[in-house]
Amino acid sequence: MGLPALALLLAGGLLHTQASPSARSFQLDYEHNCFRKDGASFRYISGSIHYARVPRSAWRDRLLKMYMSGLSTVQVYVPWNYHETLPGVYDFTGNRDVEAFLDLTAELGLLVILRPGPYICAEWEMGGLPAWLLWKPDIVLRTSNPAYLAAVDSWLHILLPKIKPRLYQQGGNIISVQVENEYGSYYACDYGYLRHLLGSFRAVLGSEVLLFTTDSTGAEELRCGTLQGFYATVDFGPGSNVTEAFDAQRRVEPKGPLVNSEYYTGWLDYWGEAHASTSAADQASRERGCWREGAVYGEPLLGLFSGVYHRYMFHGGTNFAYWSGADYKDQYKPVTTSYDYDAPLSEAGDPTEKLFAIRTVISKPLPVGPMPPATPKYAYGSVALQKYADLLDVLDVLCPSGPIQSQFPLTFEALKQAYGFMVYHTQLPWDVPDPATLDAPPHSICDRGYVMLQKEYQGTLERDGQTTLHVMGRAGDTLDILLENMGRISFGANTSDFKGLLGNLSLNSRPLSNWLIYPLAIDAAVQQGWPQAALPKSSTGGRVGPAFYTGTFETPGIAWDTFVKFPGWSKGLLWINGFNLGRYWTRRGPQQTLFVPGSVLHVGHPNNITVLELEEAPPTPLLLFLDQPLYNRTFGFSTTTTE
Repeated sequence: MGLPALALLLAGGLLHTQASPSARSFQLDYEHNCFRKDGASFRYISGSIHYARVPRSAWRDRLLKMYMSGLSTVQVYVPWNYHETLPGVYDFTGNRDVEAFLDLTAELGLLVILRPGPYICAEWEMGGLPAWLLWKPDIVLRTSNPAYLAAVDSWLHILLPKIKPRLYQQGGNIISVQVENEYGSYYACDYGYLRHLLGSFRAVLGSEVLLFTTDSTGAEELRCGTLQGFYATVDFGPGSNVTEAFDAQRRVEPKGPLVNSEYYTGWLDYWGEAHASTSAADQASRERGCWREGAVYGEPLLGLFSGVYHRYMFHGGTNFAYWSGADYKDQYKPVTTSYDYDAPLSEAGDPTEKLFAIRTVISKPLPVGPMPPATPKYAYGSVALQKYADLLDVLDVLCPSGPIQSQFPLTFEALKQAYGFMVYHTQLPWDVPDPATLDAPPHSICDRGYVMLQKEYQGTLERDGQTTLHVMGRAGDTLDILLENMGRISFGANTSDFKGLLGNLSLNSRPLSNWLIYPLAIDAAVQQGWPQAALPKSSTGGRVGPAFYTGTFETPGIAWDTFVKFPGWSKGLLWINGFNLGRYWTRRGPQQTLFVPGSVLHVGHPNNITVLELEEAPPTPLLLFLDQPLYNRTFGFSTTTTE
């Protein structure tokens, strides 16, 4: 949720005057502890939506449902890495057209609180920072490091001019802009960096726009994450003590509105953990409790009706392709493809019981008209697939430029590969007649390695998991490790999260050498029609190990949203018509289906399916298209309910 700062604040002054009623303004009133919009006291009700997690064809539907829920304001992140795909290469087309998204919010009568970073967290890959930053030697992220600041300045020079004409003061609908995000949770505590950002934002956006920061309520986080010139807000969840949380904000902002910029409506899921969910009644009760506790606190603008509780998320969406990030809490914890978040609007954009419960708590005059219904879903049924090829048999297609030779393994970053997969190939240097230990040094598998000897699948090596396998073979036998990037850490001190083989493998403690490294361009091949457009390949081997499977299906004259289940499959990725729908991990869960927007499907001609299964396919490879998702079935957990 956001708040602000102005030119007066830069000078350390306080705002005591009201703006002219005829002027467009959105300001802080420190004397009355409130916002003022066009000179009048103003309260907003807000919720988060991430355009990068929602197909463009669904933007209007999701935003309209937020508007009809009683929200006046949406909070929007801008992921830097989603737009500057390579240094100096920008993409603002299609699903990445942030200007079109912002214009749509204005068309629907919604205000915007914008969070353009440059770091956003959001459980997004690397917290929104581009992976190519790590290609720069000696870079130190989120600091005054010259290499980092140069990249930030270049990006802001592109982004901020797109924002300026959409500011409220300029006739647009953006009422406030957050700078950085939860910086107090980062180790650097670099005030020079924050001052640099303040200057950059002010230079382009002007002195009137309200700039703010967001941090958790810990004293150290607020000390390192706040700076004069930004209005400091806090974030906390439903289980927190509201009075204590706002006391923390008051220690850094003695006057002004009390603001929770992220009040959590649910929570995200990690692979291998139970699905996070809260009941609608419990959520509504907690929100009412916040109102009551706010009244006890003694300030009239504490309650939900003032807009100081921003709902994160109101609609979560989906981490398509490789955009899911990861956390590090004693171990590496990759985020699932679904970002449903148990939010009021489901992953597919459907109103939930929680939405209607929260709507009754808001209970302000709601927009006239019905809530748009759930989008239609269709159970297309089962689709048979056939094996096309083992991954190692199509390296010429997936790495057309050929391998890189190196004495020792090189990281993704060293080879300028941002996401996806790389193959590390070598040969056994001696006979291994008895089982020998193939071992990876600590913290060197980032994040998951699929090991093949003589193209026969041996098993996996995993970050913060199993790092040894036993193998046998003869001198000259081929050893291949397919390394998967499961998403860079998005929060805290670990955003410099390098991928690939970060250390050399050893065999019975003797290091291996003479590697051929293949950076794989799987998405480029699939988007160009491979493998369906290629000549049929005689599949080798059995059902285990990394391999591609293909199939087609036709829609019965419609292209509605659907959900894909993977009966008997293990772990991999799914493309339909060249669109990367993300990772499945049936063996680990909790997510058991992938959301397929109807907008990626064809009507009147076949839909091409490509699956990369990484571990083991079922005896009868097929996919099952359902009209509802299955989130809550986790390997190792007893929960087996569906949603």
